Amino acid sequence: MAVPHPIPERLAQLIAERFRVLAEPMRVRLLDSLRDGEATVGELAERLGTSQQNVSKHLAVLVNAGLVARERRGTRAVCRIADPTVFDLCEAVCGGLARQVADVHALLGGTEVTA
Repeated sequence: MAVPHPIPERLAQLIAERFRVLAEPMRVRLLDSLRDGEATVGELAERLGTSQQNVSKHLAVLVNAGLVARERRGTRAVCRIADPTVFDLCEAVCGGLARQVADVHALLGGTEVTA
């Protein structure tokens, strides 16, 4: 689907909201962890080395944004990716970052870049 140009104000607001949701590193890590398949809050907390409370807080934002679906199974909440197109955005961002790093590397004459 083509994005209208100029972008209507309401659509710009919705796009900005999606970026705000993804602007938190823990949410990006949660999405990446769910790329392998569904998981419980406890499993996600263990994988990511954080608390279940922290995972639940960030999952609530992702669920509210429609990126993750959460389903109750007995006493457990199982989560899965609801909108896999979010990974297209992540791939585009990663590609842009790779080009940026390559450009900086070339500007430095191909020398090793250290942090």
